[in-house]
Amino acid sequence: MEAKKKVVVALGHSALGVTTKLQKDAMKQTSRALADLVEAGYQLTITHSNGPQVSMIHKAMTELHRVYIDYTPAPMCVCNAMSQGYVGFDLQNSLRAELLARGSATVVSTILTQVSVDPYDEAFYNPTKKIGRYMSREDADNEIKKGNFVVEEPGKGWLRVVAAPKPLEILEIDSIRALADLGQVVIACGGGGIPVIVQDNALRGASAVIEKDAIAGKLSADLGADELMILTSVPCVYTGFGSANQQPVRRMSVKEAQDLIDAGEFGATDMRPKIEAAVQYLKAVPGGRVLITSLEKVGEALEGSVGTVITA
Repeated sequence: MEAKKKVVVALGHSALGVTTKLQKDAMKQTSRALADLVEAGYQLTITHSNGPQVSMIHKAMTELHRVYIDYTPAPMCVCNAMSQGYVGFDLQNSLRAELLARGSATVVSTILTQVSVDPYDEAFYNPTKKIGRYMSREDADNEIKKGNFVVEEPGKGWLRVVAAPKPLEILEIDSIRALADLGQVVIACGGGGIPVIVQDNALRGASAVIEKDAIAGKLSADLGADELMILTSVPCVYTGFGSANQQPVRRMSVKEAQDLIDAGEFGATDMRPKIEAAVQYLKAVPGGRVLITSLEKVGEALEGSVGTVITA
């Protein structure tokens, strides 16, 4: 029996929705696309974003504390853990139902995943990831007194910002690998993973989030995956994105990708992290392949009619 191709699939915001109801609805379409990949003979390890979800949880826990003072506000690491379980629950059950409806008994498992970070990562001194609700100046001052960082959005209020350090080690990687080797669909490293700092034998949650694309690159490298599929909101990578000179890029090498990064071609918060993840993975697994496309176009992308392919 021919071994299945091992693929890491990175799902973006559009695959998940932004509220509890929209998430359930979005999961149906997402699960159909993922089930198509399973039927095509791929062994999937899935990671996903969690921006709207973790922000919603953070808002809810903060408001709970405001109304009921005895409830302690949940730290970011706990909010990350909650979002992993919440998204994993919906995705696991939706994909399982889709596979069973197609006559497939493939097991789908979600692993609560912790990722170590460096406490001296420069990101902790320059946090940029906005989370939570808009605050008044008074509430913002209280956050600053607690040692947290805030930024002002004129006309809207103040927002808390947290660091986005680089991932060092996926602590549950052996468990992920073991289930993948058994042929299961594995959902792991959701939202970039729960950021933790290793202190002797203990793990301490970090007030941070990990970039979802960075963890996708590391996860696929650590697993030695045959392919990394980054499913986002556009059908392929473009140069001059959003301009009159926008051009699709169908193929590129690692060197070409790095040259475009160095030239400032890609947006710092949208496409650049995805290209950086591709470069990271392909440097670790030179025989691998990266496909960047939208969830809706993944079938066409596998046939070669759309999407961007990056190889070493």
